[in-house]
Amino acid sequence: MVRLINIRKADIDDFSVLSEIWLEASFIAHHFIPETYWKENKLKMQNIYLPMSEVYLAEYHHQIYGFIALLDTQIAAIFVSPSHQGKGVGTALIQYAQAIRTELELNVYQENPKSVQFYKTLGFEIIKEGIDLETNSKDFLMRWEKSFHSR
Repeated sequence: MVRLINIRKADIDDFSVLSEIWLEASFIAHHFIPETYWKENKLKMQNIYLPMSEVYLAEYHHQIYGFIALLDTQIAAIFVSPSHQGKGVGTALIQYAQAIRTELELNVYQENPKSVQFYKTLGFEIIKEGIDLETNSKDFLMRWEKSFHSR
């Protein structure tokens, strides 16, 4: 399925759908954080965070499957609709970002080992442990750099 996915720059008309994907995926991936936190921040995601980011979405036949939001070299968000997870969508989005950047960083919750492993598989390394002050949850700062050999 990955070869059929189209990745394109998102526009403001996509942000409502993207914030729904963010909310639905956050409930599942971040079950250790109260659902109220995600519900209370959905409009901020749609109206503030996505518009201030460089956002790319993955779609197939005009159905949006997921997105990645970049702030310079920071992956501010990457979310795939739960019904399309495990099908290469997240990998395609990360690889797209790796093709247009020479380095990337992201924060991931330590209580989300599936995502930590996903990023490691794509070449990210844990460089620092920390605490997300908004949720008081432990996280990792992970980094990827384009190697000399892959340029």
